[in-house]
Amino acid sequence: MGVIFVNGWTDAPNAIATAVSTRVLKPNTAIWIAVVMNFLGALIMTMFNAQVAETISNIVSFDSQGVQSAQIALAASLFAIVVWAVAAWYFGIPTSESHALIAGLTGAAMALGGLGAVNMGEWKKVLIGLVVSTVLGFGGGFVITKLMVLIFQHVPRRKANKFFHYGQASAAAANAFLHGAQDGQKFMGVFMLALFYNDLAEKTGNGFVIPIWVMALSSITMGIGTSVGGMRIIKSVGMDMVKLETYQGFSADFAAAICLFLASILGIPVSTTHTKTTAIMGVGASKRLSSVDWKIVKEMLFAWVMTFPGCGLIAYAMAKLFISIF
Repeated sequence: MGVIFVNGWTDAPNAIATAVSTRVLKPNTAIWIAVVMNFLGALIMTMFNAQVAETISNIVSFDSQGVQSAQIALAASLFAIVVWAVAAWYFGIPTSESHALIAGLTGAAMALGGLGAVNMGEWKKVLIGLVVSTVLGFGGGFVITKLMVLIFQHVPRRKANKFFHYGQASAAAANAFLHGAQDGQKFMGVFMLALFYNDLAEKTGNGFVIPIWVMALSSITMGIGTSVGGMRIIKSVGMDMVKLETYQGFSADFAAAICLFLASILGIPVSTTHTKTTAIMGVGASKRLSSVDWKIVKEMLFAWVMTFPGCGLIAYAMAKLFISIF
């Protein structure tokens, strides 16, 4: 449950960051909206479409050296994810918990079975998601901002601002809902693996039937994490990277929501952090490139690039260490 809590603590606040920066939502109100919508997204979407959870539960195999080694390696991967996420939160860098999760699982599984423990068919979906979240996030933010300027150029400013105010609040809530749908499912997939290796769950076909209590427990834990640590990430994503007006904040949230919705329906595990921050970059770039604080962007890109090898190596080392001890 620790990794789910940390995801809510460090990752979920991205969904409502822009609504806070444009003053559409007060920080405490935004955080509670994120708490509720994350819960509903993880619960409701998993009931109807659990493909993302299925992808994560099948992305690696821990079976090569027996049940005990599998349990230890899985624990090591989760430990690595928590260490990486907390370090990123401390420095206010919105790293992707999705990428950390995948890297941690992969590193720990390779400690047991080498490359043979990695299901490259499922890993391709991760790479597809990486491209999709970047292209659709940035491109969507850029195009939607241009469209909003074109559509509302002759609308009275007060009337337009009212539309964008309520529109952004709704889009931020949708982002939080879809974050729960995406990241909630990813961590439910890992939770089911833990139950499986402790003989408390059985695989059915290509995945698991996720019990309601797992959905509820994961959703609640993620929500609690968001309520505890949201403001540091909100500041980095919503306030430092780009100074947004209300129509720009709406465009970023709307673009990210579209991308996350399509990915969730298709069962592609994408990073909500990646999607939201690239959408904000696209919005800033639609006005002029200098509108984006590229120093902040470089720090984020560095953190994203380092997540796969960094978290993967920590998980690999922890798995080797834990197995040798236990």
